[in-house]
Amino acid sequence: MSFTLAIVGRPNVGKSTLFNRLVGKRLALVDDQPGVTRDLREGEARLGDLRFTVIDTAGLEEATDDSLQGRMRRLTERAVDMADICLFMLDARVGVTPSDEVFADILRKRAKYVILAANKAEGRAGEAGALEAYALGLGEPLRLSAEHGEGMGDLLHVLMPLAEEFADQAEQHQPETDISVDEDWDGEEELPIRWPTIDKPMQIAVVGRPNAGKSTLINKILGEDRLLTGPEAGITRDAISLTIDWNGLPVRMWDTAGMRKRAKVQEKLEKLSVSDGLRAVKFAEVVVVLLDAAIPFEQQDLRIADLAEREGRAVVVAVNKWDIEDEKQEKLRALKEAFERLLPQLRGAPLVTVSAKTGKGLDRLQAAIERAYETWNRRIPTAALNRWLVGMLEQHPPPAPQGKRIKLRYMTQAKTRPPGFVVMCSHPDKIPDSYSRYLVNGLRQDFDMPGTPIRLYMRGQGNKNPYKGRREKNAGALTKHLNKKPKGR
Repeated sequence: MSFTLAIVGRPNVGKSTLFNRLVGKRLALVDDQPGVTRDLREGEARLGDLRFTVIDTAGLEEATDDSLQGRMRRLTERAVDMADICLFMLDARVGVTPSDEVFADILRKRAKYVILAANKAEGRAGEAGALEAYALGLGEPLRLSAEHGEGMGDLLHVLMPLAEEFADQAEQHQPETDISVDEDWDGEEELPIRWPTIDKPMQIAVVGRPNAGKSTLINKILGEDRLLTGPEAGITRDAISLTIDWNGLPVRMWDTAGMRKRAKVQEKLEKLSVSDGLRAVKFAEVVVVLLDAAIPFEQQDLRIADLAEREGRAVVVAVNKWDIEDEKQEKLRALKEAFERLLPQLRGAPLVTVSAKTGKGLDRLQAAIERAYETWNRRIPTAALNRWLVGMLEQHPPPAPQGKRIKLRYMTQAKTRPPGFVVMCSHPDKIPDSYSRYLVNGLRQDFDMPGTPIRLYMRGQGNKNPYKGRREKNAGALTKHLNKKPKGR
């Protein structure tokens, strides 16, 4: 998805009808009665060649208290803050109301991009209301009919350049991943790792549940209160990136909205969409999963860490609010045991205790991030890999399913960021997952690659070994060169 579009406006102007048309399904309830939508609803929209995320919101109410209407308004304001583009919808048959003018002022201050749309503009009944919309100062209004599908081409025309702009931004921030390795390289030493520079800083996403202390942690690293913090959960509403020099290490750090399970709108902790946080994980090279020491490793923490591993990012787990923990040693042992048990796919990943409030442990966090980044970029010589593979086969040979003996002929590293290895073998489809895990765990331990995602691919190639005969061929060429008679004799 290239960008997020939030549809906002007064109740009963046709927001849910347009949402259903963009997603191509009747996902949102539609009725003539105002205020049917009370919740945020996300969908995958399709308009021409564009693919994007669309959010249907509750109608903007003027209430600001803790009533249901007040809570619905705050939830809609969240959607405005986290969306890339806001589509502000009016009812062209009613015209511009005082409420529309209030909400237009809010959007001018809070929204990044605003598209003004006059809905129900089919026929002559909506002409006057569409003309009135110019007075809001939000540009030329699009004349739409969400119910009949009119004006969709005009909407596509307006969205297209914005989509290209967001695509360019995404390409600039997108880190280099799955970099191919020259398989002909057979050196005995590892190649030096390319470290971040001012032009290409290390990209770090700080993710976790709401109120874990993500913004406080980044403020402490910055040395100033750049990000809004407070005791309330869910203050941060969208992914914010800051480029800083962290004790000589150039980094672009992403502060993200708290990721948690869907909550009811009536609860005090209003639910947040996690789409921006997920996008930040994809932009990152190192993901810091920040836990609350009081309630570590809840289900959502595990999902966030697993997402980072599946995306192939280096992972560091940081336990915040350590300064208020009483039984530190006992708690640390319990944390490490729970980490190994609940996240075996990240076995050995750094687990660091910090206090975002006091700044204690930030030096250990930086060292852990640098170590994780180095491991994520590591490249192992083919010769060393094949010597290691022989030892692993002698220690524990592969099984022989249905009496078919599996031969693992040779191994090479195909990619870095994260490390990816290819094992050429017979019957690759017969190798059980348990044996692949045995090899991955061995790679982690013997080549000092704790915690980083490791990709292992089994590939069949018959009896062909591209490395077989290479030395004999080189030796033959040398002998031929030495036996060659000099010219003129």
